[in-house]
Amino acid sequence: MPHILLIEDDLRLANMVGEYLRGAGFETSHAPGCAPALAALARSAPDLILLDLMLPDGDGLDLFRRIRALHGQAGDTPIIMLTARGDPMDKVVGLEIGAEDYVAKPFEPRELLARIRVVLRRSAHAGAVDATPVLRFGRLEIDPDARAVRVDGQERALTSHQFALLHAMAQRAGRVLTREQLSELAGGEAQAYDPALDRSIDVHVGRLRVAIEDDPKHPHRIITVRGAGYVFAKAQDQ
Repeated sequence: MPHILLIEDDLRLANMVGEYLRGAGFETSHAPGCAPALAALARSAPDLILLDLMLPDGDGLDLFRRIRALHGQAGDTPIIMLTARGDPMDKVVGLEIGAEDYVAKPFEPRELLARIRVVLRRSAHAGAVDATPVLRFGRLEIDPDARAVRVDGQERALTSHQFALLHAMAQRAGRVLTREQLSELAGGEAQAYDPALDRSIDVHVGRLRVAIEDDPKHPHRIITVRGAGYVFAKAQDQ
């Protein structure tokens, strides 16, 4: 059973979410703050972390950065952020530093379960062994098997979701894709689309540009098509 670590100081909510997820076939554990969360991660790495941003002994975003700095599997664990603060910038910052997804409180348990399954599916794809060809565009290489992206042979760091987004675009090079299409393609299945998520797609595209473009402010690989979406350039000599 996939193991989910819930970092949440609200014991009532933690018990409710834990019970619901166990009923859906997951193993769960609970940490009420930053220190117990780091102690739990030192013992074993879960398959996914649900991280509340408001914790009694520290800020959730700071804890996120500390988790990402851990060595080994724990530092690479996919993270879904939970917050009741309602500040759009929390979401933007979280996505920019590498969160897989963001769920605002109060949330519908079925929606949280669906998002967990999508993120775990992406993680499983990262370990799958398929005879998938490396995609090459000029100096850029996208290796689906290794889940690696290289420019001039130098690997560029991407989150699992960012890789899924880039791979989906590269497979459809030359085709204009809407934000709705990108959301579905990167998620691995058709999902109910919320126009408010446009900003999250834009954030991920911005981070991709920082990773793979020579000049992110003047991109030549991922091109914005005003009023339509994005297109991944088929011809890339640079």
